[in-house]
Amino acid sequence: MDRSNIEKIARTTEEKMLLSKLWDKIQTGIRRDIPASTGFLSPSEQHSAKFLFGDLPGLFAFGGYADAERKMLIFLPEYLDGTYLDGEDSPVVCLHAEFYQGDTPTHRDFLGALMGSGVAREAVGDICVGSGCCDFFVTEQIAPYLLQNFTGAGRTKVRLSKISLQDVTIAPAQTKEIRDTLASLRLDSVISSGFRIGRSLAVDYVTAGKTSIDGLPCEKPDKPVEEGQKISIRGLGKILLSQVNGQTKKGRIGVTILRYI
Repeated sequence: MDRSNIEKIARTTEEKMLLSKLWDKIQTGIRRDIPASTGFLSPSEQHSAKFLFGDLPGLFAFGGYADAERKMLIFLPEYLDGTYLDGEDSPVVCLHAEFYQGDTPTHRDFLGALMGSGVAREAVGDICVGSGCCDFFVTEQIAPYLLQNFTGAGRTKVRLSKISLQDVTIAPAQTKEIRDTLASLRLDSVISSGFRIGRSLAVDYVTAGKTSIDGLPCEKPDKPVEEGQKISIRGLGKILLSQVNGQTKKGRIGVTILRYI
């Protein structure tokens, strides 16, 4: 583990600044032999951090529940074990928002409201919207402010409370199933089908750097997509290539795509 690796890993000035910030926070914990945590990281940022820290003993990636997408890096000294992550002193807090079941606020509504409240993106983890409720994960530092001041998402009024991470139950994400046949499993073809947009527009999203596969940026429209991979596009949302069903008589490939609502 070497700080000089930041220069080799970082592809942009922004990434260099992020990795330097992560390094300083984790090193503070190591040096003082105390718990230390970063903000929430996207899958792409976690990937870069993995190259920086390697298999550092005592370093965990944790987002509040088992399948979290956005996660913190948390360093625990030897005198603490993994139970600290979801215990009372965890740096991750789950806030539970309840609202009128007839309302249908989206992930974007909650994220927009949080950003509009002056909360930094790194202070917010996953946002899991269900029927009449939403569980979202934030840093322990920002939780008290939100409990006092966060009252709505979009046009929906919410009642906010804090729940134990051990009591968190995340409902399966809501999706829309799309069945289609494609000439190939190229990224632009899958995007075009999953988001119901033209192929040329799909190419534009990819080449503009707005697309990721399983959290890792991809700017190649002809990149093959494999069954089980998730594709995210800034401004459009997320899809999953759920199944590849084999070829039709005309030589096209049958697919099942799930679009997250």
